[in-house]
Amino acid sequence: MRASLAASVIATALSVAFGALAGPVGERHLQASDATAALRDAEHRTTVRVTVWYPAAEGAKEERIDLGPPGKPLFVVGAVAPDAPFADAKVRPVILFSHGFGGTARMMGWFGVPLARAGYVVVAVDHPGNNGLDKMTTPGAILSWTRADDLAAALGAAKADPEIGPRIDGAKVGVSGFSAGGFTTLVSAGARPEMFRFVAFCRRHPEDGVCRPQKEYALSMDDAEKALKSPELAGAVAHAGDDHRIPGVKAAFAIAPAIVQGLTPESLASIKVPTAILLGDADPVAPPDTNGRVAARMIPGAEVRELPGVKHYDFLSTCTDAGRAVTELCRDEPPQDPTHQAAIDMALDFFGRTLGAP
Repeated sequence: MRASLAASVIATALSVAFGALAGPVGERHLQASDATAALRDAEHRTTVRVTVWYPAAEGAKEERIDLGPPGKPLFVVGAVAPDAPFADAKVRPVILFSHGFGGTARMMGWFGVPLARAGYVVVAVDHPGNNGLDKMTTPGAILSWTRADDLAAALGAAKADPEIGPRIDGAKVGVSGFSAGGFTTLVSAGARPEMFRFVAFCRRHPEDGVCRPQKEYALSMDDAEKALKSPELAGAVAHAGDDHRIPGVKAAFAIAPAIVQGLTPESLASIKVPTAILLGDADPVAPPDTNGRVAARMIPGAEVRELPGVKHYDFLSTCTDAGRAVTELCRDEPPQDPTHQAAIDMALDFFGRTLGAP
């Protein structure tokens, strides 16, 4: 299938580009704990699932990650070696990663796995109540600032792990994310949320892509505002505007950030860590004019790149023919692989300059 061939071509290109660093990638799974997870999770669990990708020992056997029905996947992600030993005992920079609204850590493995192949340790999460593996919930959809707390908890779990902890440099932490994960990225770097500001924006601009009910969970703005004002969520909402930045974060790389109107302008202007923003200029879901370009103008020294003709869901894993036939998320026109490669190249250059080569 075309998607499998494209994934193979990308893997080969990465091997050539990174030479000795392009060995196998290991994948391990941890659990973290976050105080607000029980509010968001449909089963009221306090845990956050964590996926860690890292350079694995030479000879570790990789297995394909495909998403969808067995034998007929909808998305091709890449390949990893489950629970493989680490390549060495080196201490490496760590990249925290936040998926998009209703996504998963593995859905964004097309981005995280190549970073690990280049030498970083990548720590990604499945956000409670807002991921594609569990039942979505209204609190999971609207308590967006808690995603940064999920990443902080995941970093803590990785540091506490006897195998992973000694191999990550807590003073060299980068953060990245897609869509709502781009919002998470900016919050983790110091931006402060004000969700009623977002509601007010959407009352004025109901046609904006971020204000419409989303494919993954069709929540109306009326229902979102009602939930934000509910007694059940009052305690969490009261802390939305707190400082949720993650200690040690030295660089932020946001991919098609959404919900930017829910961040205060003064907090965006106060972000001090190097920040890069990657956009698709044809994005109807998180329109650049009301999201990424706004952040880029406000954040001092922000780097920004726009990919012509690229839409929002081009930043998901590579769709298969089966995926294009059955899911709206695979209906965008441009081939995804050049978009993925541009994102990987930009991230490796940016993190190489800001965190140092791993």
